Amino acid sequence: MGLHRRDRYAPILETLWMSAEAKEFKWVGTRPVRPDGVPKVTGRAQYGADYRLPGELIGKVLRSPHAHARIRGIDTSKAEALPGVRAVVTSADFPDHPFAYIGPERVAQNFWHITRNIMAREKVLYEGHAVAAVAAPSAAVAEEALSLIEVDYEVLPHVIDVDEAMKPDAPLLFEDMTTRGVEPAPDKPSNISKRLEFGIGDLEAGFAAADHIVEKSFKTAPVHQGYIETHACMARFDADGQGEIWSSSQGHFVVRAMTAKLLGISPGDIRATALEIGGGFGGKTIVYLEPLAAALSRKCSQPVRMQMTREEVFKATGPTSGASMSVKIGCTDDGKITAADATFNFQAGAFPGSPVMNACMCAFAPYDIENARTVGYDVVCNRPKAAAYRAPGSPISAFGVESVLDMLAKKTGMDPVEFRLKNAARQGTQMVYGPKLSHDGYVETLEALMAHPDYKKPIGPNQGRGVASGFWFNGGGESSATVHVNDDGTVIVGSGSVDVGGSRASMALMAAETFGVDYDKVRCVVSDTASVGYTHVTGGSRVTFATGIAVHQACNKVIDDLRQRAAMIWDVDVDAVEWRDGAAHPAGANVGDFEPLTIGELAAKRALTGGPIGAAGTTNAGAQAPGFSSQFCDIEVDPETGHVQVLRFIAAQDVGRAIHPSYVEGQIQGGVVQGIGWALNEEYIYDDKGRLENAGFLDYRVPVASDLPMIDAVLVEVPNPSHPYGVKGVGEVNICPPMAAIANAIDQAVDTRMYELPMSPPRLLAAMDANGADGDD
Repeated sequence: MGLHRRDRYAPILETLWMSAEAKEFKWVGTRPVRPDGVPKVTGRAQYGADYRLPGELIGKVLRSPHAHARIRGIDTSKAEALPGVRAVVTSADFPDHPFAYIGPERVAQNFWHITRNIMAREKVLYEGHAVAAVAAPSAAVAEEALSLIEVDYEVLPHVIDVDEAMKPDAPLLFEDMTTRGVEPAPDKPSNISKRLEFGIGDLEAGFAAADHIVEKSFKTAPVHQGYIETHACMARFDADGQGEIWSSSQGHFVVRAMTAKLLGISPGDIRATALEIGGGFGGKTIVYLEPLAAALSRKCSQPVRMQMTREEVFKATGPTSGASMSVKIGCTDDGKITAADATFNFQAGAFPGSPVMNACMCAFAPYDIENARTVGYDVVCNRPKAAAYRAPGSPISAFGVESVLDMLAKKTGMDPVEFRLKNAARQGTQMVYGPKLSHDGYVETLEALMAHPDYKKPIGPNQGRGVASGFWFNGGGESSATVHVNDDGTVIVGSGSVDVGGSRASMALMAAETFGVDYDKVRCVVSDTASVGYTHVTGGSRVTFATGIAVHQACNKVIDDLRQRAAMIWDVDVDAVEWRDGAAHPAGANVGDFEPLTIGELAAKRALTGGPIGAAGTTNAGAQAPGFSSQFCDIEVDPETGHVQVLRFIAAQDVGRAIHPSYVEGQIQGGVVQGIGWALNEEYIYDDKGRLENAGFLDYRVPVASDLPMIDAVLVEVPNPSHPYGVKGVGEVNICPPMAAIANAIDQAVDTRMYELPMSPPRLLAAMDANGADGDD
């Protein structure tokens, strides 16, 4: 295996991981200039709000001022009569859907819920819930029209907190909801949508064998993905019923499918184009504005452009869940874990579908534990429907589990990395959710931390060092790509994957490697839904793996075609032609005395040898390798204020093989930054009426440059044999460890264990004061 990292530490670590394998490829593993750099730095790149069409209208949304209220009536007549207003839509303009969960349980969808999230029907279920939308020639006219819409609300009691929502006497969001996954089925409704459980071994026997047991409860606040670009789209429908959508999205095929389903039309009647995206992190894998813009445009036969304000993003789009959890783990005196048990209660928001199942599956995944159980509860409450956020569910469970592991390491007197190494999952380890771990990689990240020169550095007063690890499945799934060769031998690669984290560069690198041509001879574009086959969202750390397979497949089809053409020119059998270094070569001396035919020379003869040169690749990729990350950080606590300063952060991650190491490092650093914000500052704050009080970046505090240390990304390469270039996903697991690592460092610094996120200065100061009075528990 190989390891890429900053040059300053390479001499120390290269003897552990560097090998000839790192030199195996010409382009894979290099750091060429990013292909989207120039249009972005010059301002020519078009993001969601940049796209314009002649005759466009501006769409605006009327949103609920209440956290929970019954809609007794909506009167839009005055808005419709306002001069300039071209269209008004409410829930009556969207077909209803039967109540049914569709798809695998971990990602099941229910369009009865989705259509009500897009536009409220019987009730509004959170402040910011869409009630109506208008289209007008200007924002001013649209805003005036919204003010003329009369909604008769019956305000109802609300519930925000997950523990409060689970109580028997809590206000019900749905009067007929009973908990799925419970046998026999409950005879009373509740806000608990689902219960699930995973388990292996014998918990009772495992805990009986333990010399040390730690059982603690934890709580996390809902946090937003914090993308800079707000949701935006343009929709145009013509009189023939054909429509187009341009949007800021992580998956334009999903935009097409969801919009068509919600409007009751065929997906073939919509062409969706992905514009540049200013961040998503999972929050743009679903739709909010697109169905509304499409409905308005279809009603008035004019293009409609819509964009959320920052306040709308916070109030009406999905943050990740807030959660409460209890974690119990036992181990022997020598540090071997004997049993682990955890219960996770996740806020789903206004509709079922939190990532609690992921939390249950990921919680203990880095460890070889014979006796384990996880239980999860999916709980609705009066806040926006939860959406994906970078390894959804896993960072929350990691906060609890990795905190308890730190406590156990202290009880046994073991170094926290050595404690994890002793219990580390390896290939073949039984996972609590069923399968056995298919790949190594976790042990290597721990060894990277142990070898890091900063790990043994001394720390000063009020300073602490914390360690934590994390796990994410990584994804595969459906992807498509096209490859075409131009007259001069340059290559065009088209994929259906939105470029969120550098996929155009990685696809171009893999295509250049496969063809044996220079990187600058390959151009990669994101194709619209009419120009390439179905491709699932850019999410789940799936694109470089799955779309990379589709690109590799298409390239090899073209190479086979080029070999056929060379065979035709040389009048030999195709088996006598081999492809290497961007050219067709005779497979042996007995084939004939032929000069190699380069890709450019073959392309120049295309009309004489069969016509255009191109191919498509499609895959439904499986056998993806999970990802592990191990991190440590040093922090300093101001004992007077409770402020935490992060001094250094080292993140070692198994990346399979880094196709473009700079992009991979950026992914790791970005995940750590978001984890630091999640740990120390970020949270949704509601008033007593269920209204969000900090719906903007002034009051919702994300980290800025002055809050952050240099983040050292250690790229540990354990190649994935299921991918032609060894790819594993890299975009998500990096956000899983930071919250627990910082909590563990705080405990070492000031002897105060934090059980709730965020660990903000007032909360930490209060805990320190209580600890000084009562002693640490």
